[in-house]
Amino acid sequence: MTDGNDEHQEAAVEGQRNDPRPPRGFWFGLVVAIVKPLLLVFTKQDFRGRENMPRQGGVVFVTNHISHLDPFVLGFYIWECRRIPRFLGKASLFKLPVAGRIITSAGQIPVYRDSIQAADAFRDAVAAVERGECVGVYPEGTITRDPDMWPMTGKTGAARIALMTGCPVIPIANWGAQEIFESYGKVRIRLLPRKTLQVKAGPPVDLSAFQGKPITNQLLHEATDVIMTTVAAGLAELRGGTPPKELYDVRKARAEAAAERRAEAEAGARNADGVDADGPDGVNSGGADKASGGGDEVQGSRGDEVPVKREDEENA
Repeated sequence: MTDGNDEHQEAAVEGQRNDPRPPRGFWFGLVVAIVKPLLLVFTKQDFRGRENMPRQGGVVFVTNHISHLDPFVLGFYIWECRRIPRFLGKASLFKLPVAGRIITSAGQIPVYRDSIQAADAFRDAVAAVERGECVGVYPEGTITRDPDMWPMTGKTGAARIALMTGCPVIPIANWGAQEIFESYGKVRIRLLPRKTLQVKAGPPVDLSAFQGKPITNQLLHEATDVIMTTVAAGLAELRGGTPPKELYDVRKARAEAAAERRAEAEAGARNADGVDADGPDGVNSGGADKASGGGDEVQGSRGDEVPVKREDEENA
């Protein structure tokens, strides 16, 4: 792992001796025992900014989502920061036969969507922060759909937790896991050659402009925009390039795609009606073709709205 020059690394090691981790529990210890050796063997780590993670007290860290491997990479990074992460994750993961028991016993927080338990994740996250724990949130709610893998717009859960509890929000950018595990399209896992996992924590996000004000939806969205813009800027330092001025909005993209499909369907219906009307004496061109010996018929397209399937989202 790289985290600066040799003197800095020696100081970090000395600091770790004097700053033991909190009790991790059996199940979290089991995850560490399995995941850490695998990451050390099959990847290289470029971990930066660990000094920005508070060693004690309630804190929320937010990060971009690029791969199904992210929880393992970020969990390893937070572990190296001398903290125990408590991730918010979709409830279906907690129902898996073996993995579900492990992540439940390791203190992770299930997120229930579209149910009477939907508020439980927020309540549990606030309680964890107030107990002095380190809570991890993926504000995007799912792996990014941005074509260039930049962060998307975020949900407001992290901002709400921070403004209600007064805890710091640590922005974390991560890059590299998507080269090992491609999460969209054909699933591909590439372990060799060894990839570099880059993770960088920045200073706490400045939310002072929103503190002490009534917590409204507009306020939360504005605070979330600040958080996600900060994460995107940190990611630019890792991967290079310039993040888009306007982050990808998956709801807006779906609405635009649905509108485009409707327009195409309506255009197809109009074209079909035009072909039918062009036949002589009210006989459509398909009938004319048959009369002349051709066997083709023109099929009209319906103008129905094309439904857009809503994806499950992972986080609050």
